[in-house]
Amino acid sequence: MTAPNPGQPFIRMARMADLDALLALAALSGGGMTNLPNDRAALQERLAWSEDSLEAQITAPQDEFYMLALEDGAGTLIGTASIFSRIGVRWPFYSYKSARVTHASRGLGRSFSTNVLHLVNDFDGATEIAGLFLHPDARRDHMGAMLARSRYLFIAQHRERFGDQVVAEIRGWMEGETSPFWDAVAGPFFGGGVLEADLFNAMHGNQFIADLMPRYPIYTSMLPAAAREVIGRPHEKSLPAYRLLMGEDFLDDGYCDIFDAGPTVHARTDHIATIRDCAVVDETTPTRTSKGLIATGRLSDFRLWREEQAA
Repeated sequence: MTAPNPGQPFIRMARMADLDALLALAALSGGGMTNLPNDRAALQERLAWSEDSLEAQITAPQDEFYMLALEDGAGTLIGTASIFSRIGVRWPFYSYKSARVTHASRGLGRSFSTNVLHLVNDFDGATEIAGLFLHPDARRDHMGAMLARSRYLFIAQHRERFGDQVVAEIRGWMEGETSPFWDAVAGPFFGGGVLEADLFNAMHGNQFIADLMPRYPIYTSMLPAAAREVIGRPHEKSLPAYRLLMGEDFLDDGYCDIFDAGPTVHARTDHIATIRDCAVVDETTPTRTSKGLIATGRLSDFRLWREEQAA
């Protein structure tokens, strides 16, 4: 079978033996990454979930989770990315959807327009790509793009295991360890900081959102300027990931994360550029893309690397 050259970076499925390396990566993230929690028990649970998902015999997405790992060619894990096969199963997937409203008074001869945020579950049932993180020293040679696209090729090779829509949440703007949006909107209800809420969500689910978050539309004009300005704004460290998603033909049309207001983008699965572009033949034939990527293997045997470096 075709394989990467010795010493060549490649992507494989993560395994329980990667726990310490993944925890070290999570510590470098600076917090705010729900799907790469800096917590040993939470990461151990995710690795077990991924291994169980790879063993599951299914013909349609149910509630699977897949974690990928990027090796540098010398056996060191330098990056990770994840896929949730079907969100909204264990608990609803919440987003804010921005809409424009106008109020008018004939008596005053005045009208006023503003944005309103609605709490919605529009993406329940979709596949989510998440948890992409690359070691700071490895952010070169298009490693991030290779890691991001590995998820699409894994989906393409196991199409029956994923939904017809893919969604991605982009980390929102932070000021140190605080989020202006969280502090203005959810913090008073939750009673803690955004990083604390993120970790709680990663470990225990988001039922607390349904329990505590305001259910009525939020008029953004009533929020502090600092909170308004970050709605739909990616974190500066997440801009490369955001640009990659836009290059894959994802849509950014007014959905945002309920924690930090980072953009939530989405695409029809078969319309994603890398999936549209690749040629999946059969289980024994490598899948190739015009971006110079090659993928082989099913499930736990999945491997991906750059084709131009292969033998």
